[in-house]
Amino acid sequence: MSMLGKLKQFKDLRDQGKKLQNLIGDESVTVDKFGGKVVLTMNGNLSITGLAIDPSVMSPDNKQKLEEAIKDAHADAFKKMQRTIAMKMQQSGDFNMPGLN
Repeated sequence: MSMLGKLKQFKDLRDQGKKLQNLIGDESVTVDKFGGKVVLTMNGNLSITGLAIDPSVMSPDNKQKLEEAIKDAHADAFKKMQRTIAMKMQQSGDFNMPGLN
């Protein structure tokens, strides 16, 4: 592939990335763990935008359970958002990533 062809491919990838960012920018997922006492919200950029922990579980006795609940909530939210992103990309049909088709 010529240098101009590679530059065009990079530009196309960048444009698709920007379009994907716009498509998922307003997406959000929320998961709860530990009987609803830990609630985590993640946006389409995979950033945690909210974390609520019920004060009743903030004790030294619950430290390990609370840490596990936060890690599990993050993992679940991440997977949920990945599925949402994949679904949005499929619905759009505009994404032709080299090596992924």
